[in-house]
Amino acid sequence: MTPKLPLGALLALTTAAFVTVLTEALPAGVLPAMSSGLGVGEAATGQLVTVYAIGTALTAIPLSAATAGWRRKRLLLSGVAGFAVANTVTALSTSYPLTLGARFVAGIAAGVVWALLTGYARRLAPEPVRGKAIAIVMTGIPLALSLGIPAGTFLGGLFGWQVTFSIMSVLAAGLLGWIALAVPDFPGQDKGGRLPVRQTLAVPGVTAVLFVTLTFVLAHNILYTYIATFLEHVSMGGAVDRILLVFGLASMAGIWLVGLRIDRRLRALTVTGTVLVALGATILALLGESPALVYLAVALWGLGWGGIPTLLQTAAAQAGDKGGAADIAQAMLVTLWNAAMAGGGIAGGVLLAGFGAGSFPWSVLVLLVPTLAVVLVARRHGFTAAVPDDSGSPREPGRRPHEERSRA
Repeated sequence: MTPKLPLGALLALTTAAFVTVLTEALPAGVLPAMSSGLGVGEAATGQLVTVYAIGTALTAIPLSAATAGWRRKRLLLSGVAGFAVANTVTALSTSYPLTLGARFVAGIAAGVVWALLTGYARRLAPEPVRGKAIAIVMTGIPLALSLGIPAGTFLGGLFGWQVTFSIMSVLAAGLLGWIALAVPDFPGQDKGGRLPVRQTLAVPGVTAVLFVTLTFVLAHNILYTYIATFLEHVSMGGAVDRILLVFGLASMAGIWLVGLRIDRRLRALTVTGTVLVALGATILALLGESPALVYLAVALWGLGWGGIPTLLQTAAAQAGDKGGAADIAQAMLVTLWNAAMAGGGIAGGVLLAGFGAGSFPWSVLVLLVPTLAVVLVARRHGFTAAVPDDSGSPREPGRRPHEERSRA
């Protein structure tokens, strides 16, 4: 019988993920109006997204280490409160430097929340369905990208960008109450059980997961950041909204499929996701002149990518658990994730200037080759899963029950 999941608590964490992603990306949806309101150019306004990522990347690891002993609920509430304050300041500010500072604070809050979510979901759920619990929480990512950003952009166009950020503040405030009422508390780590960053890297599997995070997220963001530019290159510039909708819907399907099987097939799902994204990039690279095939390629890309955040965070948590370093491993993943997001914009700009927009899908393929190789090699540590046998006890993936008994 499948154990029940605490859906009320998990959906509160899903909303926290939704708020985190939406807060990060919302300026892109209201960029022209926000630029006018703050009295700066659109390029400067675009740095409000960059400084958010910098705030997360710079503080996720040191804050995770400094707050390792905090009660988990207290820390989660502090992170969400950071979003409420930062979005309120953004909504009220007409000063670019003040808004920049508020966005940096929001990035710090994101580092706190992201480092907590996976571990919190795992502790809330019974062991056989921990991966499914993480998948539910990570649904907040594609929901924010496929529904939240378009809705925020629409509301910003109707009522102004300040109203959109005010709504984000109200949502964060409501989430504080939801967490306080529905999410159980857990203790932090004792000092004796904490590992420093260098020792965390030495835990088997952690380095492999972090490498895959860096290369996969970099590959994805090179293409995703410049998708409008690429579509212009293949004479589909007017289809950006429809293409992003297809990507968002396919991502939702991908995370749903991963949630069904992640507790038994983490490695196989990671391989499948990598291959699907690579297949989509191949179609874009070779057959991007066909609109129908572009839609197919984007659907494959979204289907493969949708579950990747869940898979990577689950893999990092599993690897880190073996050495008592799950929280630090998650903070390192968050740091690399944001570094790869920023790197995707930089690398894409270099590729665009040097080789043109047609190079974007090829760069994805180049980066996914070592990504897939590491996933395949790290089968014992990193990208593995405890597969329950018929008795309900875990066994090594690939080992049959009679082999387990004979070994015993």
